[in-house]
Amino acid sequence: MPRITPLARLRVPLGGQEIELQQLDHDAGGMSLLRTRIREKSRFTVFEIDPLTAQAWGEALLAWARAQPPAAAVASGEPANDE
Repeated sequence: MPRITPLARLRVPLGGQEIELQQLDHDAGGMSLLRTRIREKSRFTVFEIDPLTAQAWGEALLAWARAQPPAAAVASGEPANDE
């Protein structure tokens, strides 16, 4: 049975989706995977990705977020990124 370690839980303010990130480690060993669970009402989407894909996805998300105007973060209730 795999070992699952919770990493983060987010709630999307506009759509109400719940996003849960977990580290998945199999008993037999091998690389850890990042499990992403997205809940939309009664529907779930679950997928697992390797570290290189997680890094590329994370960098793409950060690039997009940094390119948004500061007012977009404030309007969503999130603190503005002051980098």
